[in-house]
Amino acid sequence: MTDLFKALKIEKNEEGQNLNIVEISEDDLMEGNVVVDVTHSTLNYKDGLAMTGSSPIVRSFPMIPGIDFSGVVRSSEDSKFSEGDRVVLNGYGLSESHYGGYSERARVNSQHLLKLPKNISNHQAMQIGTAGYTAMLCVLGLEDFGIKPENGEILVTGASGGVGSVAISLLSSLGYSVIASTGRLSEAEYLESLGASSIIDRNELSEPSKPLGKERWSGAIDSVGSQTLSNVLAQTKYGGAVSACGLAQGMDLPSTVLPFILRGVSLVGIDSVMAPMSKRERAWDRLSKDLDMEKLAQMVVETNLDEIQNFAQLILDGQVRGRVVVNIS
Repeated sequence: MTDLFKALKIEKNEEGQNLNIVEISEDDLMEGNVVVDVTHSTLNYKDGLAMTGSSPIVRSFPMIPGIDFSGVVRSSEDSKFSEGDRVVLNGYGLSESHYGGYSERARVNSQHLLKLPKNISNHQAMQIGTAGYTAMLCVLGLEDFGIKPENGEILVTGASGGVGSVAISLLSSLGYSVIASTGRLSEAEYLESLGASSIIDRNELSEPSKPLGKERWSGAIDSVGSQTLSNVLAQTKYGGAVSACGLAQGMDLPSTVLPFILRGVSLVGIDSVMAPMSKRERAWDRLSKDLDMEKLAQMVVETNLDEIQNFAQLILDGQVRGRVVVNIS
């Protein structure tokens, strides 16, 4: 008898795309040399785009969404991985060109897998998820540029979202003073509990403004893009840096060269999808040391494979706070 398991599948026809829970077998999975029993996945902004079809994230149909997962190795053709190893995978085309994490089992390329640090459980790995891993890459980007706590405040935009929430927690744990920018001022208490020292309304940054403004922060982590990123750059202090990782407001950048040539501001691009394994290992190692797991637990909403599609439009509308963990197994 064929061993069947559940997966959420996106299919597309002339009328558009639809989502259904289906039963599949390993024969239905895509190529790879490691099979993983998936225990947890997450909901990210990109997952919302894929499930709703709001943006052409999915490159081929049918597709199993979920841009990340944690799990336990079931079988491996690569000697680097053994049955029972706890692993995590972020990006590398999951939900775009390769079946993703919203499935009880996955077959993937071993070169894309990372063994989890011993002190991070599979559940915690997806409490962190791609959003938290991206936040760590952003923090490392600022650190590598030389931005230290004594240089001044750090701004975090999209503060109530997944990247923003983890970034605030990380930065505050590392001794930085954090300004949180959010469109939901009702979340002030939540953001302060994560470590934000002050909170500003995103409207301060989301409308067209001068190409150079008052110098306010020494660095920033931006997941919003568009006009917001332009204003963030315009108000970054001399010699500061901004880690940019998202486009919640838009993919345009209506800016000028003035912040760069008059204040020596640097824009640090952060890519989590195809980041080399050396960067991933560094990020997960730092997460295992620097992330307050009690604060992390405060950020989390739990759901499962049957219910995850109910969150898809909510995350696009900015109605999801912190992290959503999808319990798969």
